[in-house]
Amino acid sequence: MRLKEAGKASEVVVVSVGPAKAEETLRTALAMGADRAILVETDDQVEPLAVAKIIKGVAEAEQPGLIIVGKQAIDDDSNQTGQMLSALLGWAQGTFASTIEIADGKAAVTREVDGGLQTIEIKLPAVVTTDLRLNEPRYASLPNIMKAKKKPLDKKTPADFGVDTTARLKVLKTEEPSGRKAGIKVKSVAELVDKLKNEAGVL
Repeated sequence: MRLKEAGKASEVVVVSVGPAKAEETLRTALAMGADRAILVETDDQVEPLAVAKIIKGVAEAEQPGLIIVGKQAIDDDSNQTGQMLSALLGWAQGTFASTIEIADGKAAVTREVDGGLQTIEIKLPAVVTTDLRLNEPRYASLPNIMKAKKKPLDKKTPADFGVDTTARLKVLKTEEPSGRKAGIKVKSVAELVDKLKNEAGVL
């Protein structure tokens, strides 16, 4: 939305892959300023590769200049969809973006790395995955919520894009980590060093 307001984008299309209730989230995005929405409706538990294939189909139909996706989903925490989508499309990618600057058919993406911040330049069209710092929260006003009800929202299915959403991953086991052992107090530095060396094995 900020890119459009800055004159760097002509249209914002929001896409969701999921159950019918995802329409509520898309309507919220429309109320915040998006122009159109596409809901690829499925009740299946869709894995990252299937999501990437579906969004690839949407991209081929819509021909966007930039695709922005989340860093990772809150259900499976996979952090895979954006990277897979980039590979399927053959587009450049920027991951964990905290800022994006668009100019001259290129995007300057600032991303967080272990040592601080790294800025890379990629050619458009491109896929960018977001860090939470890229977002500036905005809230939909009541008039815009009402207007969003009339904005176009297309409904598709994975089959429309030739995508099979059958699960390919199987969860074998989920377990909690073992509890931490109680700590102990030592009387001297010499005793601490001895325990670190002979019991913990870290020295």
